[in-house]
Amino acid sequence: MTRRVMAPISTAAERRLASEHWLLSAAPDSQQARVQWATYGVALLRCGGVFSAVRIPAGLVHEAAGTENRADVAEFLAGALDGGPVFYDAGGGQFYALTPASTAGIWKLPEAECLGSDSFLGVPASDLTEPDPRCSAYWSVPMDGPAVLCVPATVARLVIVGRDLAAMRENDGLE
Repeated sequence: MTRRVMAPISTAAERRLASEHWLLSAAPDSQQARVQWATYGVALLRCGGVFSAVRIPAGLVHEAAGTENRADVAEFLAGALDGGPVFYDAGGGQFYALTPASTAGIWKLPEAECLGSDSFLGVPASDLTEPDPRCSAYWSVPMDGPAVLCVPATVARLVIVGRDLAAMRENDGLE
């Protein structure tokens, strides 16, 4: 008789907690970051160690998605970026796609800046998936697990599509 070994089942809550621990490895002080998340909904994390972040203007994302509706944009991003994590900062009107730390060294698109090792970023608590009165940032596409990040080429395609659609709209006088 052959025995099958079943992989452990990981719940969404377990994956969220594991992602949170992983993100905390980018904090100068993980205890302080936990307090910041609990108090303000956002913690300052260093880019370039475990992740980089591509800052994409909301207008480009909305062009690519064909909508500004929050739920529809989140669904679009989840599909377009294969479930890679993205958060939105409504205060700055920017989306942030988390990518591997090495992305900053290869990123070439001026329409979207890649934040690398010389940058700190206010990252929302892992449970903030909609607007919250404590802060202006929330996850449009939450992390699915530790180190599960967006593929840089996929993020670049999204930026290019948004840029090209915005240019077409401008050239057609539709703005």
